[in-house]
Amino acid sequence: MSSQSEPVSAEDSLLQTPGQEHGSARTKQISPGHVRKLGLTRKLRDRRNFNEDENPEEKARRHKELELKPLYKELLYTIAHKMGKPSAAEVFTDEQLHHYVKEAFTMTETEHSSLMEKVQNTEPPVYCLMATIKEAKEIIGKDISGFSDPYCLLTILEDEEESRTRRSRTKPRKSVVQDAISQDKIYQSDVKKQTLNPIWNQTFILEFEEIIGASFHLEMWDKDEEISLTQKLEEIKSNFNNLRRMIKDGLKEKGTDDFLGKVVLKLQDLHCAEDNWYHLEPRTETYPNRGKCHLNLKFIHKSRDGTLSAGRSAYINYCGILQQFVQAYISKQQSSTPWKGALCGEAQTLLEFYATQNDLSPFLQDLAKWVTYSKLYKSLEVDSSVLFQQLTSIEYHWHQQELPYQQKQELGDSLHKFLQYGLYLVAKYRDIFPPVPTATPKLHTLLRILVQICKTQAFQKLNPAQFELHDEVNDAIQSGTQEWFTIIKGLHQPMTKDLPEIVSALISLIKEVQKDVKNNKEVWNRVFVSAVQVDAFTVIYTKVDSLLAKEVKETLTLVEGQMEQNLANSLFPVYLSLQDIHKDKAFLQTRGVLELTNFQKLFREALPYWLNQAFSTTQDRVERAVQVDQLQPLHSGAVPIKHSSSAVDLVACIQPICQLWEQLSWPDPEEAFMLMVKLTEDLCKIVVTYCRILKERVRTLSANSDPCSAINMLCVVVNDLEHLRSVLTRLPTQLNWTGLRDRTENVIKETQFKNTLPSQLQQAQSVLEREIRSALDTLGRKLNTDIETHVRSMSTRRRTPSKSTEDAVAPLMRYLEQELHYMNENLVQENFSSLLTPLWNNSVKILHHVATQHPQQEGLMVFCQRLLYTLQCLEQCFHAEGNGLPLHTLHSDAYKDLKSHLTHHSLNSRQLMEKFFERKIWEQNVYSGEKYGAVTLVTSYRRSDQRLRVEVLNAVNLLPMDSNGSSDPFVQLCLEPKHIFPEVETRCTQIKSCDLNPLFDEVFEFLVSLDKCQTPGTCLVVSVLDHVLLMTDDFEGEAFLALKAIPGVAGGREGDLLSRQSDATPAQIRLPLMHPKPYEDSILSLLESRKGERETQTFVKKRRQREKQSQERIHS
Repeated sequence: MSSQSEPVSAEDSLLQTPGQEHGSARTKQISPGHVRKLGLTRKLRDRRNFNEDENPEEKARRHKELELKPLYKELLYTIAHKMGKPSAAEVFTDEQLHHYVKEAFTMTETEHSSLMEKVQNTEPPVYCLMATIKEAKEIIGKDISGFSDPYCLLTILEDEEESRTRRSRTKPRKSVVQDAISQDKIYQSDVKKQTLNPIWNQTFILEFEEIIGASFHLEMWDKDEEISLTQKLEEIKSNFNNLRRMIKDGLKEKGTDDFLGKVVLKLQDLHCAEDNWYHLEPRTETYPNRGKCHLNLKFIHKSRDGTLSAGRSAYINYCGILQQFVQAYISKQQSSTPWKGALCGEAQTLLEFYATQNDLSPFLQDLAKWVTYSKLYKSLEVDSSVLFQQLTSIEYHWHQQELPYQQKQELGDSLHKFLQYGLYLVAKYRDIFPPVPTATPKLHTLLRILVQICKTQAFQKLNPAQFELHDEVNDAIQSGTQEWFTIIKGLHQPMTKDLPEIVSALISLIKEVQKDVKNNKEVWNRVFVSAVQVDAFTVIYTKVDSLLAKEVKETLTLVEGQMEQNLANSLFPVYLSLQDIHKDKAFLQTRGVLELTNFQKLFREALPYWLNQAFSTTQDRVERAVQVDQLQPLHSGAVPIKHSSSAVDLVACIQPICQLWEQLSWPDPEEAFMLMVKLTEDLCKIVVTYCRILKERVRTLSANSDPCSAINMLCVVVNDLEHLRSVLTRLPTQLNWTGLRDRTENVIKETQFKNTLPSQLQQAQSVLEREIRSALDTLGRKLNTDIETHVRSMSTRRRTPSKSTEDAVAPLMRYLEQELHYMNENLVQENFSSLLTPLWNNSVKILHHVATQHPQQEGLMVFCQRLLYTLQCLEQCFHAEGNGLPLHTLHSDAYKDLKSHLTHHSLNSRQLMEKFFERKIWEQNVYSGEKYGAVTLVTSYRRSDQRLRVEVLNAVNLLPMDSNGSSDPFVQLCLEPKHIFPEVETRCTQIKSCDLNPLFDEVFEFLVSLDKCQTPGTCLVVSVLDHVLLMTDDFEGEAFLALKAIPGVAGGREGDLLSRQSDATPAQIRLPLMHPKPYEDSILSLLESRKGERETQTFVKKRRQREKQSQERIHS
């Protein structure tokens, strides 16, 4: 990886032997219980490289001569003497392999020809087939016991030998190997006793001259040994079923082995290395299924020419070849993505041939790959997963095979060096693994590799000192953070010693730290925790907190005593950045004392300047917003905005002050309270200032505008103030007064809290409410004037108006609908409702004033009818089907009085009389107590003969009217009103002398129609009088019984089905007696004013006399 490169000395060359590459000097052994740092677990010999200053071209030439050309000759020799087929599907010719090698090693044609000639003049190797007989299974049992004693014979037969053997035979023989070749070329395995699944794991090296025409032969035999007669008899007794086998065994020649099967393979059909199960073939078809044999076959060289690579081991050569192939592949690809372990087909074929010919085990091959890849990882873009895969393979082989001592040492040193380099990369993870999706997986894989190295048996055996990767990674992160902070600090050093320059440099440094903390929290920490369970965020946060606190304190020490507005403004970003960093402490897994705790105290000197800057900036913005405001509603979107631009700007201007409170987050409760008091005071000042300059603005614009435009602007001003009031209402929530109260409950008394902040806000709201009311009053006054003008235009009462009531009211209603519609569209709902209520009340007052002027004028009744209709129209207009004022607001006491007044004045005298008796009936129904006594009646109405039957039973608790303390009472019955019952006479009971509880028991019948009885206001007036000789009878009291309440009256009218039903049952009722209150009845006063009506005046006179009697009795 180019971004991960570090100087690599000449002693790191892969072409040096393990003994030369690593020094044997070790540090003194430390106690196993002591945790040692990585630098102490293994120390390399410090040797000086004397070729460091050598010319690069000369160095490259020497490298080619000493390193590459020997390897090149080894590969040419491998191609020239290759045996078997490669495992890859694609087969390459010698010419293709030569071309690839020449390109990979950057050899010229001349160099290739020269080296090719040298290779051709070398001694050829001895061709060998390394055959390993691993095991067999399911072979035939040849012995009496059902088992066999198998062994194997194996050799290589070439064409001439095999054909010569076949010609010399007189008849077919089972044995081929023994008859075809001399005994010194036949190899025999061990005999495995009594088994059908023998296991050998024996290896034989079979030499041959030519691969073409040669074949590998393996024969498996059952060893036959002579046994005694006694043993035979024992076998017969124990297993009679094997009698047939025993008979056959007795017939054959003694000492002759039984044939079990064979395997014959042509060498030219084999791969350079094979590991397969082969079927044992029979000589005849007698027993075709003879089992299987597991063989490992590999073509190797013996006596390979040692002059090719100056005595280097095949393992070292393999490492060098592999490194050259990988470098050639990566440089040819020229890809920005890391190398993931892929090689071209030619390279894989050559590596396979070389490893096979030199009998390099899979363990050594994987070890070579690990060593090579781990070193290339330092200089080339090698994917970490490649190393992880090789570690897994090494761990697998470690348990299967023992490494030579030299390779053990090389593996241990390689793991140790990679750990060192991995921790070096971990320390620089910010630069090498930036927080992007493509880089963080690389860091995760690298950490997994380090974990895997420490878990491997190889590392634990070869590095005996205890090693804690968790601590090493922790130390690497800390040292890397210290180094990174030093570099960043150096990059942001101030150019001069001026305080603004120093503060600016500190801001840049803090922003870098803030960004780094954020990246560690959101990206890198998850990688470290997932891979090595290291809480990197806590490590770097604690370290950065210490380093940053030192820088901040040093800078603010220089600022002490020199504070001014511009310097304080430059310190505010420092405060905000520290605040954001300090908030991240909530993510720490372990809490300790942080040096930046209560860092806010360092900025106390700058705090007043920040508040002053926020206030002055906001006030300037508000003034500019009002100066450009044309006091027109903002219509945007589906829902129109009814306030002007300055109201919107004011909210936007206030918001930064609210944000300032959140940004400061002052920790000291008492100081935070004082800070909130100051902020609230500034906000209230801004609101009051806005009201003042807004009024000045509307005066300026209205001076040159028509009345309609002035009204429009006034509506907008009202909306602006209402909008601002809603903003102030939300202010305690925005500033979180509740949270502040909870914080300060131990230092600020609740009464002090409530008397300070809410009081400030209340004062500002009072100013707004006063200004809103003033504006609404101005609008209301204009509307009231116009309404009064329209109402007075209807005051034509000298004679009966010529216009109809609807036509007379129409101009007023059109005016109101137009104005209220405009107000509804241009005022917010709160202000529109606020305007409607006083407007309605004033309209009622105007109507009442007009209605009560000159009540004696002619045409009053018609005029009052018109005013009553006007009142009903106004009620509908202001209610607006539930969208305007609610009914309980409309139906005020003044409205009820006016409606009653107009209703009564709109009626004729007889209708008023009916209303009078309706009211009396209502008073009777709600009257409680028997202050003046009571009378008991039994009443009913017979529809059959239209007779009203009244039985007067008694009277009780009458007042004593005579001087002797008693009375002479009698009851008077009268049907009212008289204009409905003109022919019905008043009826009286007998007089009961000196009795306050008289018993009458008298029945009276009145012949009246049902329709008259059902007329509203009709009633039976029951008067109790005290008989006085030669003088007016004294008044005891009166009661009013509605005729509708009498059984038989209520229900259907005459001619209905109900009227033909049987008569109702009489009902007894007890009526308390009442006295009228003199001159309190408005209806009676209205009737009294109608002097020209005789019938009316007679009625009034009678009632006034009754009131007079009542009053005299009350005052007696």
